[in-house]
Amino acid sequence: MSTSASLILSNLFRQSHEVLHMQIKDVSHAESLIQPPFRGNCLNWVVGHILVVYGECLELMGAHGALSQADAQLYGYGSEPITDASRACDLEGLVKRLDNQFEILLGKLGSLSPEKLESQVQIWRGTVSLIEGLAFMQWHAAYHTGQLELLRQLAGKNDKVI
Repeated sequence: MSTSASLILSNLFRQSHEVLHMQIKDVSHAESLIQPPFRGNCLNWVVGHILVVYGECLELMGAHGALSQADAQLYGYGSEPITDASRACDLEGLVKRLDNQFEILLGKLGSLSPEKLESQVQIWRGTVSLIEGLAFMQWHAAYHTGQLELLRQLAGKNDKVI
């Protein structure tokens, strides 16, 4: 596998991250906590969950994520919807941490050798190559980024971002 694989992955993360910023533009913290009228979670949770995903990517590459254990539990896989605003992290603070983790993630991706990309790592699905694990995590972040379009509309933003 060539190092171009990490460049492709970096570009996919970058595209999703840019769309995330377009979808959360002008959304207030209070608006980010509006729960959908169906099974799901609020925009605040989705942004926090993407931060968890970025942290998991960093951990696969031997670095550390930016969330405390308590915050990771609040925004992690299978966590309950955020119905108590006092438990939620401030949206602006989440976005700052997300942007910071994103820059670290891109730097780490750019430094991966072809041998490192082929090394074996553990993810919830079992043992896979690092590139496979990172590709799954990128898909996961993009999946949740797509949810932001509907959550933006739920927050009262009657527009078309993309």
